[in-house]
Amino acid sequence: MSFFEEQNPEMDRYLETHASAEPEILKKLRRETYQKTTQPHMISGYQQGRLLTMVSQMLRPARILEIGTFTGYATLCLLEGLPENGKITTLDVNEDLAYLPEKYFAESGCSEKIDFRLQDAKEFLRKTDEVFDLVFIDADKENYAEYFRLIKPRTKPGSVVMFDNVLWYGKVLEENPKQKSTQVIKELNDLIAKDDDFENLILPLRDGVNFLRRK
Repeated sequence: MSFFEEQNPEMDRYLETHASAEPEILKKLRRETYQKTTQPHMISGYQQGRLLTMVSQMLRPARILEIGTFTGYATLCLLEGLPENGKITTLDVNEDLAYLPEKYFAESGCSEKIDFRLQDAKEFLRKTDEVFDLVFIDADKENYAEYFRLIKPRTKPGSVVMFDNVLWYGKVLEENPKQKSTQVIKELNDLIAKDDDFENLILPLRDGVNFLRRK
């Protein structure tokens, strides 16, 4: 649950009631995530999932990169806009939880389009020569600024990048935060705002999404 959902759960329910329905496979995955994981709030969830789907459907990206698979909910949302010859690479390091996204990727009928890797994202970005049309990052916050630096060379004009949790439960308003994750998220938001190669907007959806487009 996000900072904003805690503040106004009635509004959150209203927004979900007046948004497009999620596919049945995502309903099942969401239920199982809450049943079988210790931190189900990490799932992208209904509203953010519909945003990811719409962005993917509008861009029709040939190459998608996701950092932070968790149970695969966001992956399947992004998959909805992938063209016939498209591919999504999704990275995570949680071996114990890998069975859950693998199960639903297989059930989706599009597993051949999903390259699910148990691999450190920094290592992947330093070695890959792929250029991505769409990137979604919802992973360890302490590495957000480094992810941005490594991702930039892997984008091109028109590429879209999205960072999740960039309002960090409102902690980004702290002047001198002691928490490392808060410090790095503030650094990330500053880096993005000052980078002339991107235009961006922070969407106050759930815990905040920094939405970037490469010029």
